[in-house]
Amino acid sequence: MWVADMDFVSPPAAIDALRQRVVHGIFGYAEPAPQLKERVAEHLQQRHHWVISPEWIVWLPGLVTGLNVACRSVGRPGAGILTTPPIYPPFLTAPRLAGKRLQTCPLSYCGTRWELDLDGLKRAAVDGNALFLLCNPHNPTGRVFTRKELETLADICLQSNLVICSDEIHCDLILEPGCRHVPMAALSPEVARQTITLMAPSKTFNLPGLGCAYAVIPDPRLRRRFKRAMAGIVPHVNLFGYVAAQAAYEHAIPWLEALLNYLRDNRQLVYQAVQQMKGLSMAPVEATYLAWIDARQSRFEDPADFFERNGVGLSDGVHFGAPGFLRLNFGCPRSLLTKALARMAQAVQTWAMDKDDLRDQPKPC
Repeated sequence: MWVADMDFVSPPAAIDALRQRVVHGIFGYAEPAPQLKERVAEHLQQRHHWVISPEWIVWLPGLVTGLNVACRSVGRPGAGILTTPPIYPPFLTAPRLAGKRLQTCPLSYCGTRWELDLDGLKRAAVDGNALFLLCNPHNPTGRVFTRKELETLADICLQSNLVICSDEIHCDLILEPGCRHVPMAALSPEVARQTITLMAPSKTFNLPGLGCAYAVIPDPRLRRRFKRAMAGIVPHVNLFGYVAAQAAYEHAIPWLEALLNYLRDNRQLVYQAVQQMKGLSMAPVEATYLAWIDARQSRFEDPADFFERNGVGLSDGVHFGAPGFLRLNFGCPRSLLTKALARMAQAVQTWAMDKDDLRDQPKPC
């Protein structure tokens, strides 16, 4: 239940397009069809009210590649790169791999909601930093940051001359009614000039193994810097990634809507089950198919190891900068999810009973 792709068959339109391309039989180097950039632009406008120019798109073989390229393309050696744990692990490793200095300002958690520490970010932003790494919708907490939060964050970055790299790969997976994804670069032309937005069809349509992602970079100078950092080391997207992406954006929106309804029901199942497990809790998930579980009150010495020994593999919060937390992927058939939650509940109940039995035994003289 840990790896962040879904256990669902990909959209039939994408599968059919791949099948037709296999029959073609020639698998050489490929460029994307011109229509693909147009489909991406249409998708962003229709779904997120963000108007982009197709020329702003830079193709990538994966979003993590884009994250590392962004860290290499912005700032001098040793410059600071600021981010907000708990966060997807590559956010914590990419700065050092680029010869930069990781700076963190943790999200704040009030027990029901994860929030940006805007006051802390304002203080941290002036500490020799060149780049801010944002994840929205947020992995692993499932937050969809509001326009007001993003506007305040953007002001901080503009005042401190921080370039923003915004990972928005989960933007199409909004689960909470009333929440809406706001692309960082859509806030204003000023913000757009300092923003690299990373996106992909992989989470939306369950196509991660095909290796197709893209950066949207409105500013020409920033785009040139990004491309220079890619030169010679970043491979082209493979032709199957392009084919599946175009078919999905053109024909798989009904599939996506059905997926979102299924994920909403799975989310509710996880929330109810976790709330009944002694020592575990979680904030409501607004987006993604990832539940971020707080196990700090459980008194498990190693929560991830405990559940793995009881038949459920979860992501360890240590890797996200948050010991004592766990990430559970509920993007799977309900039968599998029900089985996993039942194993977790049984493990917690058995452990609690064993502890109670030990407490009831008389202490030796």
